[in-house]
Amino acid sequence: MTREDDPWIVAEVAELRKQGGRVAKLHAHELRQPASLFAAFARELSFPGYFGHNWDALVDCLHDWHGHDAADQTLVVLIEEADELIDAEFLGLFVSALCQAAWHANRQLDADGIPHEDRPPFALHFVFLLARAEPAAWAEPVAAGPDVRVALTVGRLSATLIGETAIDS
Repeated sequence: MTREDDPWIVAEVAELRKQGGRVAKLHAHELRQPASLFAAFARELSFPGYFGHNWDALVDCLHDWHGHDAADQTLVVLIEEADELIDAEFLGLFVSALCQAAWHANRQLDADGIPHEDRPPFALHFVFLLARAEPAAWAEPVAAGPDVRVALTVGRLSATLIGETAIDS
């Protein structure tokens, strides 16, 4: 989580695009309820028709995104106006799902935790862009997610997976 006016994010997105990476943008107002969150991710990232519209399916489709004609293309999902999500009761679960998806993608694992031999790992990142709140205000609600550790560094809050568990749908 970082402020939307953070010069670091502007520079990183420009560099990613220059290197052929993909940047997807979602607006937080579409993510306030799980059903609309799943629909927005499916639409923006062209999930397959069998996407199950639940937390486990979100993890699976995100970390398997490179199978959708993206090869080893880096993907960054920017969540704009993320301030709208700070009081969402599922915020910790949502961040945990994103951390799991990134962990699987970066480690080249399939949904069962078995290495893909025919697909390279790819970088998968999620950035919550804040317009009003400071990243530090997110530490407690984000850390409430299963197996998530948060750290505040240089005014940015990062969330990482500290254990790998299944998410209840």
